[in-house]
Amino acid sequence: MSIYISSINSGSNGNCYYIGNQHEAVLIDAGLSCRETETRMSHIGLSLHKVKAIFISHEHSDHTRGTGVISRKYRIPVYFTPATHENSRLHMDKSLIRYFEPYSPITIGGLSVNAFPKLHDATEPHSFTVSGNGITIGVLTDIGSVCEHVITNFNQCHAVFLEANYDEKMLEEGSYPVYLKNRIRSDHGHLSNLQSLELFTKHKSAFLSHLLLSHLSQDNNAPRLVHDLFTKHGGDTYISIASRHQETKVYHITGEKKQVQDREIVDPPIVPRQMRLF
Repeated sequence: MSIYISSINSGSNGNCYYIGNQHEAVLIDAGLSCRETETRMSHIGLSLHKVKAIFISHEHSDHTRGTGVISRKYRIPVYFTPATHENSRLHMDKSLIRYFEPYSPITIGGLSVNAFPKLHDATEPHSFTVSGNGITIGVLTDIGSVCEHVITNFNQCHAVFLEANYDEKMLEEGSYPVYLKNRIRSDHGHLSNLQSLELFTKHKSAFLSHLLLSHLSQDNNAPRLVHDLFTKHGGDTYISIASRHQETKVYHITGEKKQVQDREIVDPPIVPRQMRLF
């Protein structure tokens, strides 16, 4: 039995991660429009009709933008903390609003979704693990620094969407104003490539088969740089990049290690510069 995962999009322009089994699925965050989410999922043979719940990590719009429309159109319950719900200011059907608490797993069919606290510049930010068929998937993005909650849950995963937001030199030498640079690299900002690499090398499980590096900054990071850095230390863990421009393929997580690596990383197209949240 497999767990099927895909990043529908990963970056400050929108975040959405699909995790499912043969019968049902959940979305972690819904930061793309409903139409774009439908389109990208259709490219890889996925459907929102299979999604039985949406879990929101925190209230920032790149994680919530499409939530209201997707939930209403497909009658999908949305899980928040109460404070995240209040601060998200989403227009929701009240009958579809649900709340979660940290370390109180919620059963969605054959899946179990467990939330745990993290450090980030938001009201009540949480990351998640999703388990089913004896396999655990982690979604660990938007993390300012690595705490014990992150270490403990990362160590349980067979596959992880792990933030590698910025290269320290690119951020320091880049054009962002100082206050924004300090916000990004603060303990409530984002993980650098080296912070993520340290978590990976020191705390990965023996059964971690797939690592999808996520939430890369468009201005302060480069997919090829990140991929090469982690591949040097990856061993037999499959290393890939979750793009901010398109969906990934669907990965079948079986609990067995994969020996192949993504060898070709195509640099993303250049888009007009604009001020981004991170």
